[in-house]
Amino acid sequence: MNNIYLSIIIPVYNEAETVFNLHQEIVKVGQKLNRNYEIIFVNDGSEDNTLANLKKLSPIKIINFRKNFGQTAALDAGIKTSKGKYIATLDGDGQNDPDDILKLLEKLKQENLDAVSGWRKNRHDPLLKRAASCCMFIIRRLFINDGVHDSGCTLKVYRQECFNHVDLVGEMHRFIPALLKIKGFKIGELEVKHHPRLSGKTKYNWKRGIKGNLDIISIWFWKKYANRPLHLFGGFGSFLIIVSIIAGGWAIYLKIFKGLDLSDTVLIDLAMFGFLIGIQFFVFGLLADILSKSYFASTKDEVYDIKEIIENKK
Repeated sequence: MNNIYLSIIIPVYNEAETVFNLHQEIVKVGQKLNRNYEIIFVNDGSEDNTLANLKKLSPIKIINFRKNFGQTAALDAGIKTSKGKYIATLDGDGQNDPDDILKLLEKLKQENLDAVSGWRKNRHDPLLKRAASCCMFIIRRLFINDGVHDSGCTLKVYRQECFNHVDLVGEMHRFIPALLKIKGFKIGELEVKHHPRLSGKTKYNWKRGIKGNLDIISIWFWKKYANRPLHLFGGFGSFLIIVSIIAGGWAIYLKIFKGLDLSDTVLIDLAMFGFLIGIQFFVFGLLADILSKSYFASTKDEVYDIKEIIENKK
């Protein structure tokens, strides 16, 4: 296993009923490769028998979290532990078809891409979940436009080097194509199968939807202003300062040359508070610029904690 061709990463949370069949299907995919591969299950603090069932499987590597940290953290841990030249990720609920990994991998190599995202064109999800995904798609297109239809599909294939300088936090696993595109990687897309959920319960809820939308704004900022935040905050601050100077000048003109009473107008307030707020935005931009440079010059701690790594080989 020193020369691993493909790492297959599956985050699971309370999926005790699905891991056996899913593992068997993934093994069949690995055998078709006729190359070394590894299967990495990340147990995201499951409260059922998921971990016990995983320990019965082989070949497998199990990353066991101390508690539930979320799918993004699970994927990040799996990716950073993987050793494959290529990385495939998929959900642990059995709705993704592992056999599609081979098609995604073939497209990646044929078209010399860095990542290929699955597109669940015909989804078997509840109406509410599909509606939420549709809304997020529209918001995502407005802010980041990563060029894929279904960024939320976990079934994807990547080259290992895609994650040399990418840390996943929040609900960022939905927007990996956008993160990679920002860094200049070539992204593709391919239709994949999507099966109905046969057991367990969906982990998606309105809280994750809100977090996902906030992460879209974060990625938008990261895409446009991460290495130059002064351009955003300083620009807005400069605009407020200019408006306040114009308002102050106009107020002086009306008072001195027209002799008007300005006590009932907003010109004085606009001039004073606009100038002060503009200065604050400008200073905030300078501080953000310093923090941005510090970030790019250093590393950060992971937001999750691995309790143990269990490896069962043939």
